[in-house]
Amino acid sequence: QVQLVESGGGLVQAGGSLRLSCAVSARTFSRFAVGWFRQAPGKEREFVAAIRWSGYPTNYADSVKGRSTISTDNAKNTVDLQVNSLKPEDTAVYYCAARYGYGLEYSRLQYEYWGQGTQVTVSS
Repeated sequence: QVQLVESGGGLVQAGGSLRLSCAVSARTFSRFAVGWFRQAPGKEREFVAAIRWSGYPTNYADSVKGRSTISTDNAKNTVDLQVNSLKPEDTAVYYCAARYGYGLEYSRLQYEYWGQGTQVTVSS
């Protein structure tokens, strides 16, 4: 019913930027929200940012707030995550997730659909 495919990961030096993209396929985008999560080796999967399909509201984790932007592109059916001023601690597999419902959620337990993930590695 819902399929998500992430892309845009890679190797970047600290201070650089990346733009991750999540291609979304769904029956309907009504009451639809998309979130980005990341998981570093040996760590739990953590919330990064979320957005409703309409483009608002948005929610950001403190770790990326101020240097990240999550946005929707309805023409392309994608949700993008722009991360600037990358730090080594940003290194992780980044996952796109989606859910039906109201509002925004930061818990991974609230998201039913998940992509395969894309690796982001930040060198110092």
